[in-house]
Amino acid sequence: MKKIIHISTGLENGGAEGVLYRLCKGDKHNTHIVVSLIGRGKYADLLEAEGIRVYCLNMPSGRVSINGLLTLYRLIKQQNADVIQTWMYHADLIGGVVAKLARAKSIYWNVRHSTIEIEHSKKSLVLVAKACSILSKWIPKKIIYCAEQAKVTHEQLGYDSSKSIVIGNGYDLELFTVDNAGAHTFRSSIGLEQSELLIGMIGRYNPQKDHHNLLQSLNLVKRAGYSFKCVLIGREIERNNQVLFEQVDNLNLTEEIILLGQRTDIPHIMNALDINILSSSFGEGFPNVLAEAMACGTPCVTTNVGDAGLIVKSTGWVVSPKNHNELAHAIIGAIKEKELQEENWLNRSKACRKRVEDNFSINSMINNYHAAWSI
Repeated sequence: MKKIIHISTGLENGGAEGVLYRLCKGDKHNTHIVVSLIGRGKYADLLEAEGIRVYCLNMPSGRVSINGLLTLYRLIKQQNADVIQTWMYHADLIGGVVAKLARAKSIYWNVRHSTIEIEHSKKSLVLVAKACSILSKWIPKKIIYCAEQAKVTHEQLGYDSSKSIVIGNGYDLELFTVDNAGAHTFRSSIGLEQSELLIGMIGRYNPQKDHHNLLQSLNLVKRAGYSFKCVLIGREIERNNQVLFEQVDNLNLTEEIILLGQRTDIPHIMNALDINILSSSFGEGFPNVLAEAMACGTPCVTTNVGDAGLIVKSTGWVVSPKNHNELAHAIIGAIKEKELQEENWLNRSKACRKRVEDNFSINSMINNYHAAWSI
């Protein structure tokens, strides 16, 4: 049994934080302690409910504090953990340097971005990533990437390629499973008939998610004569988002688009969808929403970002980013198959579930981390 200290930039509602939570919750062979550089976010309470100790340094977002650094240093010295596992750029840099100064035994970095878009990313984030590329030769024992594309991108940036390990995300297949009752519950809650075609995308309002590309493609789908409803879910996906609402209105989609904001019933939503879409243009590593939908038997149409293509493979449709014509064509192809080729659609749904069972279970991910920490 090992003692693992996880140092995360934060514990907000993000993909990396979700993986950290699932790893700590599911790994019964090791003792886990979690440190957040900033606040408690969504996951502190959830982690503590699983009996995992959580420490929050309460550093100001985007800045460091002397008190926070000293607290982290003392914590690492006192706990004398077997492994320091950092998560995301700022924690890799700050946690890695402090752990090295505290003479920690084994330091592992975790990189969650598949690309670094200079024009869209904060300058501070780019600088931190570049600093990590320089320090990668000295600080981490290994660098764990969430996706093959992330590995390639960061090795090109200068990260030490001799330390690279790729571990895909793992999912709770009892939580994300085929659930017809859950699908019925969600559809009823939004006043949708069980027979109506439902498309959806789950993702916060952010340039990388490229909601405008999705809306443009859905406008083409509508103009081609197909009837559908589309739920959009995530932070700031609400009617008071004036920019988004105007885009919906300008593209004549007010009858089709349903804006639902953040939700906690994601498994029910994934089951209720006929087609799950990811329209991101950049920034994805290992998109959780694809594997979660597929685990519920829901086929996906996705742009080719991060490891989306690797996740979906032949179970869905993979198109170029920033190309609403391609995205619309794929969505129409999916609709046609669902409406006209019932047996093919049923087989595709089963193949989605099987692909996640065979490759992306939580146990598989935990075993891969165990192997990495034993190096």
